[in-house]
Amino acid sequence: MMLCVVALFMSSCQSYRYSMREPNSHVEFVASDFEFSEPFTAEAKVTHVLWIDWERVFGNSKAGFANNGRELPIIGNMVYGGANIALYKLLKEHPGYDVIFYPQVEEHKSAPILGSGLYSNTTYTVTARLGKLKNK
Repeated sequence: MMLCVVALFMSSCQSYRYSMREPNSHVEFVASDFEFSEPFTAEAKVTHVLWIDWERVFGNSKAGFANNGRELPIIGNMVYGGANIALYKLLKEHPGYDVIFYPQVEEHKSAPILGSGLYSNTTYTVTARLGKLKNK
């Protein structure tokens, strides 16, 4: 029996792990590489019940969870939460643009039940210029 256990451990699987350094993916742009739009505005409304945005949890609108601001092409200050949903909406409403430049966020929150998070409505309004890369 002992011989079987030793044979089992001696014939175990092997695994190999290969890795490589992350390549330097720095790309430098200047303002003349872009065509800029006029400032555009988009709005997103978020309702929290028991501190949870149930529409984003069970609904079709996953923009806030899908990217958390990291996947949106933003140059300037990063935004989080409901403002991400408004920025996603801004890009979706204006197809053909590649980058969001320096978004400005206005947040209006109302919590009618004792000012707590049990039930609250928040409206995020974002204004930003959009840019598209010039074809050279």
